[in-house]
Order: sequence, then structure tokens, then C-alpha cells
Amino acid sequence: MTGELQRPSRLRGGDRIAAVTLSWGGPGEIPHRYEAGKRQLEEAFGVTVVEMPHTLADPEFVADHPQARADDLHQALADPDIAGIISPIGGDDSIRLLPHLDLELVAANPKVFLGYSDTTVTQMAFLRAGVVSFYGPAIMAGFAENGGIHPYLREGVRRMLFEPEAPLDWPENREGWTVEFVDWLDPSSQNRRRTRRPSSGWRWLGGEPTEGTLVAGCLEAVDWLRGTDWWPDLDGAVLALETSEEAPPPDAVQRFLRSLAARGDLERLGGLLFGRPGGASLPPDEHERYDETLLRVVRRESFLEEIPIVSGLDFGHTDPIWTLPQGIRVRVDPSSERITFLEAGVA
Repeated sequence: MTGELQRPSRLRGGDRIAAVTLSWGGPGEIPHRYEAGKRQLEEAFGVTVVEMPHTLADPEFVADHPQARADDLHQALADPDIAGIISPIGGDDSIRLLPHLDLELVAANPKVFLGYSDTTVTQMAFLRAGVVSFYGPAIMAGFAENGGIHPYLREGVRRMLFEPEAPLDWPENREGWTVEFVDWLDPSSQNRRRTRRPSSGWRWLGGEPTEGTLVAGCLEAVDWLRGTDWWPDLDGAVLALETSEEAPPPDAVQRFLRSLAARGDLERLGGLLFGRPGGASLPPDEHERYDETLLRVVRRESFLEEIPIVSGLDFGHTDPIWTLPQGIRVRVDPSSERITFLEAGVA
């Protein structure tokens, strides 16, 4: 990846943050979950969350009108009183926004843009526009965590968006993790904390120290962009992938990586990071099957011994998560087992 990206201004207490529904109309379908995330976000960081015209719209309207969703994003970008934008939730529909997005407007108004899962697609548009965005919590998932925002998540948001520091080592979450399913339709579940499993640490799978620009996303959403103009530039990139709550099996990861190899992208990577697999139905003792897949394709099939691989990382469809800056240089050092953000993602 070449070229200097624009960094948005850091967030501050008192800022107005726009909630923009880009995919599934979750805020309109489960308003109490959205309100819980909004309240916890505002209390944690002293910001004010504001809705765009269609943020709370009926899910059927949201699904039928990708132009309206894009218009909301454009309105939030153009409004000088809005300092940042957060996606309420993911889905599988953001790809329909792409023909409607004004990349010149994105480039002219660099603002913090935060989300994960299907929001990957819009973040790849921000990369194409030359603007740093952030792969991290959504209002309804992460900020709305049952029983309150996890300290690890809060610290990642603070240090990436509000109080930038570089270089900064990505800390491991030592306080346990969860993918436990809780029915959001039941308001009474909001105050019940989810059961956490003990943290077993990241898994370092060899390779040489490297530096590169970070490109992060949900594997399924990135795969939808293959063959389009929105496919990210992976030359020298440290690619951070994670899998959704649908728990795609290791075979799906294998097919994706083999496609990268066929394109010539795999050999151009600077490093490969893999998040803890998502999905409440996936037994934790099967996580290492994904490691076997990474090693099979990268090492045994492609003979790429120098690419560092790290798995079991705290981002994506697991909780709690760290916030990752798209397009910022990082260093991955297997010898010291450290991942370091070399630049701040905000100005």
C-alpha cells in the first residue's frame, strides 16, 4: 500500500457523534438494545450520540433504500458539528452502498469512522478515498455490552480515538473473553453479564519481524469485494482477518487464503493476523484448527516462511475487542511477541 493517508482529528469529550445505519436496520428493529449502547457510549466518553434521518428507520425501509443510507453518511461527513461516525451494527448489505458513495466527500471531510463486521465494506471505501478509519466496536455490539462496557474495549477506544499515543503496543486481553449468545429481543437480558472464558493468550505461528500498513476486516465481507474496484491494496500490508458469528469453518478460510495466493496477494503480504473465531456454537478447542489452515496455506502450500502469523487476537466477533486503525503502519515481531502501532490513527 502506497501513499500517505489522511488521519481524522481525535475525538474529545463533548463531541457530537453520528450513528449511521449502513446495513441491517437493527436500531429500528431492537431500539432498546440501540439505546443501551448509546447510553453506555455517552457515559463512558462524555460524547453526545445523534441520529441521522434514517438511523432508526424501519428495517424494511433501510433494506430497500441503500441511497438513503449513503445520504445519511454523506450528511454526517459534511456536517461541521459532527466529529465522528459510528456504525450501530453490521449485517450483510453494505456492499449495496458502494455505487452511491461520494469518495471526494469522504476525502474532503476526514472524520473518525468506527465499526466492524459488514462495516468492513465501507471502511475499504474510506481506504480507497485515502482516509484512516477504525475497525472496532459498534453501538449495539461492544458499546451495548450486557452489564456495561468492558474495560479492555473502553481502553482501546480511548487510546486509539481520544488520547492517541504512538508507538503503542497492542495489549493482550487478560481478563477473559466471550462469544456467549444473549437474546437481544429480551430487554431483561441487558443487565446480565455474559460468561467469560479464561484468556489463553495469542498464538505466535512463526515468521520474521515485519512492518506494514494495517488492513483489517471480517473475512466474509472482504471476500465479497474480490474482483471489484473496492478490493484493498495488499502490497506490504499486515492483513488482519476475523470470522463472523456465523462461524465459517476452517475450509472457508482455506479457500479465501488460496484465492489470495492465486491472485499473488498472499506473497505480497507483510504479515497475517487472525482474530479469535466468532460464533457461539464453535467449541474453543476447535480454534487451533484455524491455525492449522493458516499454516497449511501460507507455509506448506505457498512456501512463505518469512510472513509472521499471529492468531487468537482480540478483535472482531469476540468480546472484548481492541480498536484497529485501518492504513496505519504496524510492526509485528515474533521474536518479542509484540504487535506495535507505529503511528497514531488520529491527528
